[in-house]
Amino acid sequence: MTAPLLDARSLTRRYRLPRSTLLGAAPVLTAVDNISFTIRAGETLGVVGESGSGKSTLARMVMAFERPDAGEILFRGDNLHALPAAALRHQRRYFQMVYQDPFGSLDPRRTVGWSIAEPLRAIGTDADTARRTAEALEQVGLHPRDGAKYPHEFSGGQRQRIAIARAIVTRPALLIADEAVSALDVSVQAQILNLLMDLQDDLGLGILFISHDLAVVASICDHLLVMQHGKALESGPAAHILRQPAHTYTQTLLKAAGVST
Repeated sequence: MTAPLLDARSLTRRYRLPRSTLLGAAPVLTAVDNISFTIRAGETLGVVGESGSGKSTLARMVMAFERPDAGEILFRGDNLHALPAAALRHQRRYFQMVYQDPFGSLDPRRTVGWSIAEPLRAIGTDADTARRTAEALEQVGLHPRDGAKYPHEFSGGQRQRIAIARAIVTRPALLIADEAVSALDVSVQAQILNLLMDLQDDLGLGILFISHDLAVVASICDHLLVMQHGKALESGPAAHILRQPAHTYTQTLLKAAGVST
């Protein structure tokens, strides 16, 4: 078996909340509590749970936007949160995020081609940005000339394709998709999920797919991690958990999503 692309070990993240009284101690919220998982190249791990379960906090730690209070994240063997700034900036080209709101992640004053090329500028690469941008647009099913248009000229599904092009333009090894299809209608969701699977096949991507919807996760993921209140309730092969959920919370999510066990 190949070494993990991403190896998250015993991650914990706490936030200090505002005091309820002047002299009282500030309460502490444990948003992520001792979570571990691995992702290998070509695999998709689905992290599922309701709002407030800690999914997005987990994504921010994987992206190295936030530092865990305990635990470590190894990406291709390197502890991301122990890397010097220059080394982390170099590694960032190899893991990219696709956000829930594609319109919010694209500058409405700039062409989509400019926005797609932004990660290349951020990492200071000397790549041919025009060629790489055109290539990324074609990989997500759009035309290179679409790069000259502005975000408002596209539908929601097309804007999410543009956001995915922006994420893959650096040729990453890992995509983090945080509720990447939740704002789309069901038919467009299916198109974007198929696109992600096609890109995974073509590029060998590892994918961390975060969602509150088990029906969506069930259609794309190899492995599942079910979270509630920051804790991992169960994890393992998706087919096994969907067929024999061990926790009542997972059973509730399956029932809500209309997934039969």
